[in-house]
Amino acid sequence: MAYRVPPHLTIWGAASPPESQGFVMWGLVFLLPLILGDTGWSYRVFRGKVGADAGYH
Repeated sequence: MAYRVPPHLTIWGAASPPESQGFVMWGLVFLLPLILGDTGWSYRVFRGKVGADAGYH
């Protein structure tokens, strides 16, 4: 077994319970498409608004 910082604690012992991991997984399943969709929409809305020579100066 691969032991982590405390020598008696394995990676499986340090992991959160399966119920917590399931909760996070379902949050990811529902929120990631929303975040990606919002990012895509923002890129589409602001596409072409700034010239290629513009920058932070």
